[in-house]
Amino acid sequence: MKPPRGLSEAEAALWERVAQSVTPLKGRETPQPAPVPVRKPVPAIPPRPAVKGRVPPPRPAPPPPKPAPDPGLNSHWDRRLNRAAMDPDFTLDLHGHTLETAHRRLDMGLAQARAMGARLVLVVTGRPRPVDAADRSHSRGAIRAQMLDWLAAGPHASHIAAIRKAHRRHGGEGALYLVLKKGR
Repeated sequence: MKPPRGLSEAEAALWERVAQSVTPLKGRETPQPAPVPVRKPVPAIPPRPAVKGRVPPPRPAPPPPKPAPDPGLNSHWDRRLNRAAMDPDFTLDLHGHTLETAHRRLDMGLAQARAMGARLVLVVTGRPRPVDAADRSHSRGAIRAQMLDWLAAGPHASHIAAIRKAHRRHGGEGALYLVLKKGR
């Protein structure tokens, strides 16, 4: 624990005036003021003498770090997904389910897709609705609003290489592509 710094001379004088202005309660002794440690002024640090001769120029700041590339996909995958040049190996349609049944169906469907060796899974969630976040648990678009949380916290999170918005041909805003990692 750091010891108290003490009071400067001005602070000690101000404290003494405050202490003298206080009237003790009836029946109580007047406490004797404790000695207040006074802080000694610290001498100023003298400026460093100028260095004669050549001073090296300041080093340039290092460049900002590059964002880490998506470890799951290369540009070939992204191009094919953006053009809908590949069909999904497995489709999970959660549209019309309740939150509870959709969550259960998602976990079971991803287990089935992995067992089949699927790499590209299309998850149909339904289009998101422009509502407040507080309303998403019981209004339209609730499954879409919960999807990323379910995937991140679910048992299959370590097997997902990437999540992308589906091409318009496969459902657009109302669907997602899940690219699963190779192997089991």
